[in-house]
Amino acid sequence: MGAAGRVVLVTGVSRDLGRKFARAAAEHPRVARVIGVDVVPPRGDVGGMSFVRADIRNPVIAKVIAKEDVDTVVHMSVISTPGSTGGRNMMKELNVIGTMQLLAACQKAPSVQNLVVKSTTTVYGASNRDPAMFTEDMEPRRAPRSGYAKDVAEIEGYVRGFARRRPDVNVTLLRCANVIGPSVVSPLASYLRMPAIPTVLGFDPRLQVLHERDLLGVLGHAVSAGRPGTYNIAGDGVLTLSQIVRRLQRPTVPLPGFALGGLGGALRSARIADFSPEMRSLLTYGRGVDTTRMKDELGFTPRYTTAEALDDFAANVVPTGGRTDRLLARLEERLAERTALPEAPRG
Repeated sequence: MGAAGRVVLVTGVSRDLGRKFARAAAEHPRVARVIGVDVVPPRGDVGGMSFVRADIRNPVIAKVIAKEDVDTVVHMSVISTPGSTGGRNMMKELNVIGTMQLLAACQKAPSVQNLVVKSTTTVYGASNRDPAMFTEDMEPRRAPRSGYAKDVAEIEGYVRGFARRRPDVNVTLLRCANVIGPSVVSPLASYLRMPAIPTVLGFDPRLQVLHERDLLGVLGHAVSAGRPGTYNIAGDGVLTLSQIVRRLQRPTVPLPGFALGGLGGALRSARIADFSPEMRSLLTYGRGVDTTRMKDELGFTPRYTTAEALDDFAANVVPTGGRTDRLLARLEERLAERTALPEAPRG
């Protein structure tokens, strides 16, 4: 790092976690400037970040990197749900084509010395053939054929290709567990905020999470440490879904797996929760990851265990308890309200 400090470009700053990281990075004493990039401006306090409206699918991103003399790129714009993007095809284009263009721009830029990519443990999938804990060298037991998991697998392949072509760049790939926290909006957070929690009959999956503060912490650590490699990032320990639900003081509604899929479509249409195929697999089989490399090689230890992260999340969730049938009736009312078609104007 030069005496003047790092020049950091952060993608995906229109979303809350991207904005928070860019704002925190701008306050770091070893960072000179932070340029936040996205197609729409971020809402809320951006602090010392400079915002540039740009689409990373467009080659113009190379001009931004060259003009600003960027030496560190933090890629946070890989999205897990098509909800806000206009459908699955657009989501895939933003994720895969966007990453390809960003990496092409980084490859041409001699100023770039560090690349940090926020990936996800979803890349391992979730199946009945999984090991107790995935290490970074393991492959998913079933290769993803579609959706977010396939996007992530492709993105990681492109990142590895970039690392081979530019061996002079420190490339750090962070496979983050599901992020949770009081202000996090995500498929898992929306699911756990439901008044009655639908579960897969006969299964009690083990889950591991990462607190949002630890996500911001590990991104900052990766930028300053410059330790290349692939790392699982998660809080210590696992909890079963039944243990989590008890902590949240919520009733469960056990359903057969196919029924959960049908309910998921209705919940997604009503914008209550997003049950992607990856989410349904996780809620059936669970997933655990080994974080030895994160601690020993990356040199990062999360402040929150899985249990502590969920307790912090639970502190901001109103317990529902009570009778399940009453809660289901309320949920049905919400679904009906959200999915009802507007009345046609009378002639």
